Amino acid sequence: MLNPVMNNTKRDELRLAMYAITPPPSWSTHSTNGYRSSPDREWFYHFRDGGYELILYVDINVDSLIHRELVRSALKKVHVPGEELADGFRVFGYLEDGRAGAFL
Repeated sequence: MLNPVMNNTKRDELRLAMYAITPPPSWSTHSTNGYRSSPDREWFYHFRDGGYELILYVDINVDSLIHRELVRSALKKVHVPGEELADGFRVFGYLEDGRAGAFL
């Protein structure tokens, strides 16, 4: 069973924090229905298109070490559940039963 770990307010905080970074990092969403979006850098409108309810997690990709630090700092400010990956970050919208999520 999937358990929500973010609400729409927190997703909006994430969206605005990533939108404020220049250049904005690319992202792709992975939905609860198995759909994976294409990479996109437009956070203001595209990220919230269709609502947030189906987002299982969002992968945020970084371009450089400096970009990674900017994204990491923004994620810490909004305090979201996720993990650091080799090419960026993963922010969870839902977690499976028994899986604990660390906060960035």
